[in-house]
Order: sequence, then C-alpha cells, then structure tokens
Amino acid sequence: MRTKEQLIAFIQKQKVAFIASVDEDGFPNIKAMFVPRKIDGDCFYFSTNTSSMRSQQFMKNPKASIYFYSKGLYKYEGLMLTGTMEVLQDEKIKKEIWCAGDTMYYKQGVTDPDYCVLKFTAVKGRYYSALKSESFDFKDLEQCT
Repeated sequence: MRTKEQLIAFIQKQKVAFIASVDEDGFPNIKAMFVPRKIDGDCFYFSTNTSSMRSQQFMKNPKASIYFYSKGLYKYEGLMLTGTMEVLQDEKIKKEIWCAGDTMYYKQGVTDPDYCVLKFTAVKGRYYSALKSESFDFKDLEQCT
C-alpha cells in the first residue's frame, strides 16, 4: 500500500477531481471539478459556488466521495476517498485558497457571497493500480519519515 504522502502526490498531479454528493432521494450525484486547492492532513479544500446544486446537497447531507485517476498507455491508477463535506463561508480559508483568475467565476471577488469553500474530510479510501485494489482507513495510513 502507498503512504498518505504518495497518495497526496498522486492527487496533486491530476487536473480533475470527481466529487460525489447524495441527492434528496438518496442517489449519488457526481461532478467533475478542479483538484483541491489545499490539502491539509485528512482535509481537502475545493472552491465552488454557494448556489450550486452540489453545495446545497452537502448542506443537507454531508456524506461525500472524491475520486482521482490517471490513465497512461498501459497503466491505470484510481483513488477513491469517502468522508464528509462541509460548505464553508469562513473568510480566512476563502482568502487562503483564492486564485487571481477566480474573478471570472465570482465577479465580486473573494467576498462574493456566491463563493464558498468545500472542505472534504477523508475517512476511508480505495486505491487501484496494476490490476489490484486495496481498501484502507485514511487516518491509519503510514506517514513518510
């Protein structure tokens, strides 16, 4: 099994993250997003619109999953993490992950009420590579020394 740092390095190489929420009927809903802007321990931070369907779903049901993959000519790797998602309006974290180009999405800048941060806290995961899958508790993964 890979270490937590190896999995985070894998995530940071990707261009897309897939985010899954649960709708009001209990069905999973998946959306492609930019990769996390910040990773801190077991927490992954994404930017999105407060008014988005996904944010509204997370406010009602915090159960979530995120997925990353890499497909090469002969190798496929995939990482799914499950946990909870919080919708944050905290000004400090909003400023911390803000990028200059974000004004394209949030016309009023970092204080735009439609700009929020999704904080995903990983609990469990499943990693696939070389025709093998492994399930794990994210917090129990070894740290590199």
